[in-house]
Amino acid sequence: MPRGRRATSGTKPDAGAGRFYMISVVSKAYGIHPQTLRLYEREGLLKPSRTDGNTRLYSEEDLRQLEVILNLTRELGVNLAGVEIVLNMRRKMEQMQGEVSEFVAWVRKELARAAQEGWQERLQEALVRLPPTPLARASTPAPVVPAPPAGGPAE
Repeated sequence: MPRGRRATSGTKPDAGAGRFYMISVVSKAYGIHPQTLRLYEREGLLKPSRTDGNTRLYSEEDLRQLEVILNLTRELGVNLAGVEIVLNMRRKMEQMQGEVSEFVAWVRKELARAAQEGWQERLQEALVRLPPTPLARASTPAPVVPAPPAGGPAE
C-alpha cells in the first residue's frame, strides 16, 4: 500500500465507498491552491477524511461539496460566510425533504391499510350529514359617516 493511504479510525473512509484523492490532486484538478482547501476545512465547509499519517483524503462527496463551494464563490460572488449559510440551508432542506417523504410514505401505507380494513364504509356511516349553510351572512351595510374636516372642529 502506498505511503499515506491507510485511513485512521474515527474519520476512516469506507473501503467500498469509492475513490479518494489527495489534496495535491484535488487542487490541480480544480485550479485552486492547497491552502484554499485547508481554509475551507478550517471554516467547516469541507471535511475530508484522514490517513494514519494525517494526510487529507477527499471523497467523491467532498468533491461535489467543493464544486458547490466553488460555484458559489466564483460564479455567484458569495463570501465564505454566505457559503456556510447556503450549505446549512441545503442540508436542512434535504433533511426536511426526507422527513416529508417519510410522512407521505406513512400516509400512503395508512390509507392502503384503511382501504383493506373497510374503513371507508365505516367512515361514511359515522359522518353526520348537515345541510349546507352559507359561509357569510348578507347584512345591510352600515351608514357611512363623513370624517370631520382637517384643521380642527367646525365652528
